[in-house]
Amino acid sequence: MKRRSVYFTGPGEVAVVKEAIPTPAPGEALVETTVSAISPGTEMLFYRGELPPGVAVDTSIASLSGGLVYPLKYGYACVGRVIGLGAGVSGEWNERLVFAFHPHESHFCVPVASLLPVPLGIEAERAALLPNAETAVNLVMDGGPLVGERVVVFGLGVVGLLTTALLAQFPLAALYTVDPIAPRRGVAASLGATETFDPTETESLATALAESNGADLIFELSGQPAALDQAVQMAGFGARVIVGSWYGNKRASLDLGEHFHRNRLQIVSSQVSTVAPHLTGRWTKARRMQSAWRFLADLPIERLITQRFSVEEAAAAYQLIDRQPGQTVQVILQYQNKPELAGKE
Repeated sequence: MKRRSVYFTGPGEVAVVKEAIPTPAPGEALVETTVSAISPGTEMLFYRGELPPGVAVDTSIASLSGGLVYPLKYGYACVGRVIGLGAGVSGEWNERLVFAFHPHESHFCVPVASLLPVPLGIEAERAALLPNAETAVNLVMDGGPLVGERVVVFGLGVVGLLTTALLAQFPLAALYTVDPIAPRRGVAASLGATETFDPTETESLATALAESNGADLIFELSGQPAALDQAVQMAGFGARVIVGSWYGNKRASLDLGEHFHRNRLQIVSSQVSTVAPHLTGRWTKARRMQSAWRFLADLPIERLITQRFSVEEAAAAYQLIDRQPGQTVQVILQYQNKPELAGKE
């Protein structure tokens, strides 16, 4: 039996390669993957070759620590069962349903310290959304929404929709969302958005924000630099613009003229690999992760998972996301036919 590993072999090229199943070293576990989630924002940068040469693949995940050189494995949302243990690993890990920040492949070995046991009652597909749920939690923590604020989310990919769902739990005056894809706007409305807009409807959005003289808080999550410029123009006096997008090698051209200059706007970078410096006295990544698990437990994932492909069809999955983004939100890769049960204590 061989494992199946997904490789980006070049811009726009994906291959599924059969390799020997590894043997766990001391302190490691062998995991058989059930499902993995494709991150359509970040992974499309790798798929399309839209990252600067020499950039680190990831600076916080050990399995992704190499440089950007094709062919490469990528992905960071695998859920599966532990089927083998290295020396020194407690037998309690055997058969546990676990989450791992690991590239898309059917079998892999990692130190047990890097595995996250899936809480009781959370099924495999739901657990695969954990990285994006944690990102949404981090974004909202960085934004710090206040009671009665008018908040705007630009970009309704899976991260934007998760952020919308989380913001909808706050006592805001209004929650507006912006995206060119009508079905995604519909999902946002079902998750609690007050009103949704196409990016060409900025005049209508400005009218909706007139009572507060602009938005109090804006999240730019579209991955499109032009949206950041729109966000700046929609921001009110002293507003915060939280940028969760990674633009890769795309440059952002901003109008930092009178509106920006006179309104004391804050443009804040938000990235999930770290906790905001002003929170580190009380918050750790582990504490934030527990918040993400709780948020994920009640999430209506049936509105977010739009397609499922077998891992052998990975190339078709990426092609669909690339060429027909309006048809997708969250795409899942499946590795075996039998259904997975929820995690056990």
